[in-house]
Amino acid sequence: MSDFPENAKVVVIGAGIVGNCLVGHLSDLGWTDIVQIDKGPLPNPGGSTGHASNFIFPVDHNKEMAFLTYESQRQYGALGMQTVPGGIEVARDEVRLEEFRRRMTSATAWGIESKLLTPEQVKEMVPFINEEVIIGGFYTPSVSVVDSLETGTKMRQKAQQAGNLEVFANTEVLDVETVEDQVGISKVTAVVTTRGRIEAEYVVIACGVWSNRVANMAGATIPLTPAVHQMADVGPIDVLAETNNEIGYPIVRDMDTFCYERQTAGSMEVGSYAHRAILHHPDSIPSNEEAALSPTELPLSQEDFDPQMEQAIELMDMLGDAEIKYAIDGLLSLTPDAMPVLGETVEVENLWSAAAVWVKEGPSIAQLIAEWMTYGYPHLTDPHGSDIARLYPEERDYDHICARATEHFNKTYGIVHPSEQWESNRGQAKSPFYSREEKLGAVFYEARVWERPQWYEHNAPLVEKYGVKEREAEWDSRWWSPIINAEHLALRENVGMVDLSAFQIFDITGPGTVEYAEYLAVNKIDVPVGRAVYTPWLAQNGGFHSDLTMMRLGEEHVRVVTGAFDGGRDSFWMRKHMPRDGSVVITDKTREICTIGLWGPRAPEVLQQLTNLDLSQEGSPYGHVVDAEVAEVECSLFRISYVGDTGWEIYTSWEDGPALWDALWETGQGYGIVPVGIGVYGLTGRMEKSYRLMGAELESEYNPVEAGLARPKVKAADFIGKDAYLKMRDEDPSAILCTLTVDDLTDSQGRQRYMQGGNEPILTLDNDRIVDSKGRVSRVTTAGNAPSVGEYVLMSYLPPEYAVEGTKLRVMYMNEVFPVEVAVVGSGGIFDPDDLRMKG
Repeated sequence: MSDFPENAKVVVIGAGIVGNCLVGHLSDLGWTDIVQIDKGPLPNPGGSTGHASNFIFPVDHNKEMAFLTYESQRQYGALGMQTVPGGIEVARDEVRLEEFRRRMTSATAWGIESKLLTPEQVKEMVPFINEEVIIGGFYTPSVSVVDSLETGTKMRQKAQQAGNLEVFANTEVLDVETVEDQVGISKVTAVVTTRGRIEAEYVVIACGVWSNRVANMAGATIPLTPAVHQMADVGPIDVLAETNNEIGYPIVRDMDTFCYERQTAGSMEVGSYAHRAILHHPDSIPSNEEAALSPTELPLSQEDFDPQMEQAIELMDMLGDAEIKYAIDGLLSLTPDAMPVLGETVEVENLWSAAAVWVKEGPSIAQLIAEWMTYGYPHLTDPHGSDIARLYPEERDYDHICARATEHFNKTYGIVHPSEQWESNRGQAKSPFYSREEKLGAVFYEARVWERPQWYEHNAPLVEKYGVKEREAEWDSRWWSPIINAEHLALRENVGMVDLSAFQIFDITGPGTVEYAEYLAVNKIDVPVGRAVYTPWLAQNGGFHSDLTMMRLGEEHVRVVTGAFDGGRDSFWMRKHMPRDGSVVITDKTREICTIGLWGPRAPEVLQQLTNLDLSQEGSPYGHVVDAEVAEVECSLFRISYVGDTGWEIYTSWEDGPALWDALWETGQGYGIVPVGIGVYGLTGRMEKSYRLMGAELESEYNPVEAGLARPKVKAADFIGKDAYLKMRDEDPSAILCTLTVDDLTDSQGRQRYMQGGNEPILTLDNDRIVDSKGRVSRVTTAGNAPSVGEYVLMSYLPPEYAVEGTKLRVMYMNEVFPVEVAVVGSGGIFDPDDLRMKG
């Protein structure tokens, strides 16, 4: 053990595809003194990489994952570790064929060559397929097969040859040590192994199905569960052996049976995602010594696999004449929302997660983590959807992880709508108005763990009143209701009340409050008490990290209000950058304060009946917070609007919330008040005003200049990302956020179609993709109705030459193109562009 180091800059735990590529990328970025350990032997230590099928289908509806997959393919190719046989997904019914049209749209967005095939064309490419059971195919020539073990070996050896890495196989982690600083933040200090103890400034956990167990040693969580993916090698098969290739035919994914068939020399590997979800606890996984094959290659549960094998034989009858040579319950990692868990753990500083990563995105995610550790935030792409900090404590609960993993396992090859809601383990966080909303027929959607009314069946009669039409296509009407548009119009006509209690609220107090708040925010927070400031927070590269409101409530008191989807990330960002001298205290007030949005032209009339406060722009100015008694309840009134109408966010204590709701509801009956759901607040209302949304329009890949959120001057105080932001202000923008209207929604079947905001590509009139000077594609970031003006509206970043009002373009949706026109360039909406309703 004398050769085992006592100190290192960084210890990487795990030698699968992610850990190996990570040490290579860290070395490339200038890191030295790296130590990598794995409890198994090399080159195959027994994790999921060792039994992976190693094929990559690059088309994905999710931008983040599509880009990471594309970049990984590039890296595999650059190392000479990739074969490109192409791949075909086959459909057995019309529903799947419609999904293929959607996939054609995503392929166009990402610039991936693909085409639809007839059964006969599929048969030409895969002569042993039974074309009688399929009705079409989706072909992608760039589908590839990679050697993940050899890729990892090359990346690891590159770091070793540079003199930056020491590697220790057969070395198990026994403990991860931490120390707590004076403000209560834990920091990793050392890793204890079977070879000895090593102190480290950084530790990265990249050990797949064991990741959470190792994180728990440090008091941290990496929310995932080991789960089974069944596969079998069937052969020998003459037609495959005759190719004299490892893979001579396109890989086939039989999407409606959730199976794939992939040639491996003279055999066919059959893999399934159709069986029941079979989850394992990491403590039940055998050791290398105990395992018959490897710890993640468990004996096949034959009764689960038999139905899938029968379906595979139906598609390729030659499989029925061959023998199963090798079959396993292979383990992989599933998370509660089907996305990777990446980044610094929220509980322990400098303890990083690189987990729940598949071979198809392994090299690029390793690069992303390396950049994150080096620069403070990745340059490669925005990890908004995979940032481990996104997950609330309820989502880290083991039972919740298992419930959600069980639900989404069979959706691996499923057809998932952009607005699809979870069914399992609901109701974890409810507002104090929940029972009242239930009585009004609220249809609840989940915002991470928070239940929020999307619309109210109570308002169904308004559909006829306002003449709102149903949508013809089932896909467009799924997870949508005409009641949303009716609620919108009722609010615009009279007044609506919106439950905003899922707001994530944090108080910053202490003598260092203002200096710290200024450091977080782009816009000036050192304003008079009572002022509130809408502001971005930037990543170190000058792109968006957060988008929220900061209220100056006292000389040493600033309140941060952010959205339900970003509370975890924003809370972590605050703790990450807070001073460590005790001058600042951050308190989570989310479960203590509830909020009601009261908006519409008659909102002042309703509220004035319940308070003695002067509600004019003099007594309650726009952008200001004032304390008031409303119906004998102590409240704070913040005059602001995310729906583009006059009114307030009304804050009160959680306990007093129901009394406030009842008073507003009862008083509002004489003014046409309606309960209004998030379908208006989060979509139709904001779309009419072109308000931006974090994670949609606002990402770290774009900056405030491009998003139309740059103010005329930059404050003197320093803030995160300031240097990069100043540089961006001196440059001409590569893209400008625009609002577009769809000129004609009619498809080739004569139906009105409605884009879902699922990254549909914006095209030229010649149907060419639009890509800016930084390589970013123009795509729909949000799509929705603008009921007040009778338009269907899209938002998209466009290069300056297209970002001109009146420019005619096209949008692709379900593999058809529709005419669009640029209506607004930069900030400003198509409804009340002068903000007279809010500020008049």
